[in-house]
Amino acid sequence: MPTRSARTAWTGGLTDGSGKVELTSSGAGTFDVDFPRRAADDADGTTSPEELVAAAHSACYAMSLSNLVAEAGATVHALDVSADVTLGADKEAGGFKLTGITLTVRGEVEGLDEAGFQDAAEKAKAGCPISKALAAVDITLDAALEG
Repeated sequence: MPTRSARTAWTGGLTDGSGKVELTSSGAGTFDVDFPRRAADDADGTTSPEELVAAAHSACYAMSLSNLVAEAGATVHALDVSADVTLGADKEAGGFKLTGITLTVRGEVEGLDEAGFQDAAEKAKAGCPISKALAAVDITLDAALEG
């Protein structure tokens, strides 16, 4: 499997500095980052490490779940997956840490009942590579079939 890369060019200190994150493997874009907007309720067009983790987690989870649904003999018509990643104080070690991730998935699946979907959803939560990498963070799941 290939290695994927991103790079950040940063100038200044934590609170007065800023940077640009570049998705170098894909060339998909370059995004502004800075700490004041990272810690603010309104990101105002600036991304953050937490948003990038959320993007990675939602994409990885969707792929993992679609594979597990297929392995169960069912067909995915649509999955809507979101990941909410929270940054908070690290009271034990100081600084900050990811304090929680909530995965929310709504699925349109043929050939799987709610219990089967829940089982696949939980297995995807445990088995997707990004979930494994983030095992130190409390990950909760809200999964349901629609339609």
